[in-house]
Amino acid sequence: MRPAFYALPQGGWRDYVTLLHLPYTAWHLAYVVVGGCLAAEVSWGRLSLTVLAFFLAMGIGAHALDELAGRPLQTAIPSRALVALAVISVTAACAIGVAVALSFSLWLLPLIAVGAFLVPAYNLELFGGRFHSDVWFALAWGAFPVVTGYVACAGTIRAAAVIAAAWATVLSLAQRRLSTPVRRARRDVVAVTGELELADGGREAVTRETLVAAPEAALRLLALATVLLAAALVALRL
Repeated sequence: MRPAFYALPQGGWRDYVTLLHLPYTAWHLAYVVVGGCLAAEVSWGRLSLTVLAFFLAMGIGAHALDELAGRPLQTAIPSRALVALAVISVTAACAIGVAVALSFSLWLLPLIAVGAFLVPAYNLELFGGRFHSDVWFALAWGAFPVVTGYVACAGTIRAAAVIAAAWATVLSLAQRRLSTPVRRARRDVVAVTGELELADGGREAVTRETLVAAPEAALRLLALATVLLAAALVALRL
């Protein structure tokens, strides 16, 4: 069984595509878009740069460090390449953020610092793994993108951004509740035995495939739903 439903066959360029965790990356980039579209005036230029910065820092940098730490996706990407990807992408993301902050609002600077801290702290499980938990995942990859997207467009924080950040936090917690057993079944479980005995006397075998089918389908639908919501807000604000 592949380590993730979006993982391509191992080897070469396919490992780098798998590294991006594309469905989940799109999901969390959608949070940035939602945050930006809630601002009274949407600056499409700043919002686009913010999405790009998050793609670099999270989509590439964070996932490269995650793969470096434990090879959960079982890629053959050299460790040096993973380190280089993480350093270059996070540095580029911070540079984009600083440029936007200096040209628009210095309130973005502390957010940039928070993001630069969260990427290694979460994905390398620094400080004894204190920042590697479901709650920190929800705050770092749910609430934080929404708030940053909003501030990048509005230059301040309003109630709408806080409520939307709470929405993203709860949705990200739901993501973790679904994805954790799926990852365990795909990556750690080597055999499953047992069956379901039905009320009508029938029996159904329990397999790794049956264990992951429902939660994985829910994850795909939630990812798509979040991206569609962001697309709808973009269409509304254009």
